[in-house]
Amino acid sequence: MVVAHSQSVPLTRELVGRLSATRTADVRARVAGVLLKRLYKEGSDVRAGQGLFQIDPAPLRAALDGAKAALAQAQANATNAHIAAERARELIASGLVSRSDLDNAQAAERSTAASVQQAKASVASARINLSYATVTAPIAGRAGQQGVTEGALVGQGTPTLLTTVEQIDPIYVNFEQPAVDIERLRRAQSAGSVSVARGAVSVQLTLADGTPYAHAGTLDFLDVSVDPATGAVALRGILPNPEHQLLPGMFVGVRLSSGAVNHGFLVPQAGLQRDAIGPYVLTVGPDDRVIQKRVVAEALAGPEWIVTEGLSDGDRIVVSGTQNARPGAIVAAVPYAAQGGSAQAASAAAPAAPGR
Repeated sequence: MVVAHSQSVPLTRELVGRLSATRTADVRARVAGVLLKRLYKEGSDVRAGQGLFQIDPAPLRAALDGAKAALAQAQANATNAHIAAERARELIASGLVSRSDLDNAQAAERSTAASVQQAKASVASARINLSYATVTAPIAGRAGQQGVTEGALVGQGTPTLLTTVEQIDPIYVNFEQPAVDIERLRRAQSAGSVSVARGAVSVQLTLADGTPYAHAGTLDFLDVSVDPATGAVALRGILPNPEHQLLPGMFVGVRLSSGAVNHGFLVPQAGLQRDAIGPYVLTVGPDDRVIQKRVVAEALAGPEWIVTEGLSDGDRIVVSGTQNARPGAIVAAVPYAAQGGSAQAASAAAPAAPGR
């Protein structure tokens, strides 16, 4: 048997989650051209602004040169129009130029000035297009596999997807928690039986091989609605991933610490039994008679159940030999003891000696 003691018990929940990148950016060709070469190693970490692909810049450079020439022509036309307009303004007073000629000269001046601005915009656009010939990483992260090979024509019509960059440090873990659990926690908090964690809620991971992940994270998102198909609420945690041990798409175990039971009892799993009515434990009374007690088991805490109702401090709970412990039977209670690191007791409840 074990002796029940009221204590503050951390309230945790074991869930299943899936990892995802905190930021994902599709790298696409923004101008049309022939892809000349890849500038990065696939699967490597890249910096924001680092060159990833080189598109043939020759047509774009020629377009920039043409735009510059058009700007020079527009500026020359604007200069001539300005001189003509100034001359017309000087001669209008002497009557050597008609009012109509002055209006035409001033209109030409304004038109050529606008043409200069348009030509400058064309030069700026051509310069931007030329800069797009070097496709850069929009964010820092890990660059994926090359989507197209060298020699391919990209950027025609729909922007061509060249690769994807994912930021995985920090990394997200997405998981769901039943809405009934959240509502139960809120009711327990209102009743004062549970203290909800203040500040950041701790999130810990267990890898697929059962190894605990070294870095703890925090809960950073709780959805405002319940999925009608599953009856669960979506949650998301964020964790540091400096060694890039965690990768997007991996399934992991999620341990969510949501608070603490103020007055709980830890009962080994072997000591909690269930029937058609619900959970119960067998206790040994002062007269060594077995007593059945109905309990409320809140959650599992490792190998033990957190019991919040039905037990009293000092209750002796039967955890082994339950086949001999029937309600009302007299037993000899022996303290629970593990053997060889296992959770099995050497002896917990045995029938009393005859004649007792």
